[in-house]
Amino acid sequence: MFLDEDVEMEDFEAEDVIEDNFEEEDLPAYIKMDYSLKTPEERSAKVQEIIANTPSERLTQKYIDKLAEYIIKPETIDERKRKNSILTTNRMVTVNERETSYEGLVGKLENGEDGLYNMIINDKNVLLTPKTKITQEEIDTIPGLKELVEAIKVTEREAKLASGRKKFLLIKQLKQMRQDQYVLRNAFKQPIYSKSTIKAIAKLDLSEEITMDKDGNIHSTGCINFFNPDHVMALLCNYNALKNETWDKFSSDMKWMLIDFEKLVKNALQEKYPYYYDLLVYKLEDRQNAEIKQLLFNKYGIDHTVEYISALWRNKIPKLIVEQAENEWLDFHFTQEEKGKWKRCSRCGQIKLAHNRFFSKNSTSKDGFYSICKCCRNKKK
Repeated sequence: MFLDEDVEMEDFEAEDVIEDNFEEEDLPAYIKMDYSLKTPEERSAKVQEIIANTPSERLTQKYIDKLAEYIIKPETIDERKRKNSILTTNRMVTVNERETSYEGLVGKLENGEDGLYNMIINDKNVLLTPKTKITQEEIDTIPGLKELVEAIKVTEREAKLASGRKKFLLIKQLKQMRQDQYVLRNAFKQPIYSKSTIKAIAKLDLSEEITMDKDGNIHSTGCINFFNPDHVMALLCNYNALKNETWDKFSSDMKWMLIDFEKLVKNALQEKYPYYYDLLVYKLEDRQNAEIKQLLFNKYGIDHTVEYISALWRNKIPKLIVEQAENEWLDFHFTQEEKGKWKRCSRCGQIKLAHNRFFSKNSTSKDGFYSICKCCRNKKK
């Protein structure tokens, strides 16, 4: 039996929303407002229907004001979302304060923004940040832990049956209890981490076996591989440290993996996505997002926010690198290991592997694929 350290809070039912902090989207269907109605007369009739079907205790002053606004100010949900997205003066003050505190924090970390990323990431597939779990042996041997785990189970059952504020308080209590079980475990048995994770990884055996399932998905047995976006992200975040550690170690698998990784990154981004490639280079130069934003604007005239730049670095770029790795492996596999079928795209003229990664399936075609490749079909759309 294992208990995950990261447990997400259960979703609230719409009826359980606390009245002082509810959003219209959280309300039950029978009291939601219909924004397809345009005239005040239609909306007034809808309000009468809502009031007739709403329990009296739900008709707070705040909700009555919202109903009145619904009648006199017709606007769609999309319009209200656009209105709420406007950066007012007060909102900009908040944004600036957040950015200032963020820059102050990353400035104190050894690896800047990457150091912050490694502190907060909690996905089990991300390297360098191993999760710890409470085992059944620890539950049986650590004093008080078994009783706490049982109390958590009882509270979980009560929370499922509760509603309203009681449910909210029980869930809040559950979060604290789940944290307490790890505090208690760590007090008796501190998790063991490598003192120098970079040095440990530099000595890893990175051999792997790559296979492909019947659906064309690629799988690797390697503890680090280029087919996992989280692994690619970890390699990017720790690239400089890994490079320095393995530069003169010719027997290190990591040294040769980084050489292959550099080629892969260039093939994936340098020509196809120069904007992303420059962003990646700036990040590896330890530049902050605010500076990268200005450099990219000066070169490409594209003004992205620092948050969007961070999203590109953490999500978009690793996925593009993984896609390139998969494409390169398919080319290798169907030319060196297995005889593959190839076809020419009738639009761009390029010869590509007859595979569902490059051509969409078409049961009416002789070879089972469309004559136009996915890339050209997407451009047309």
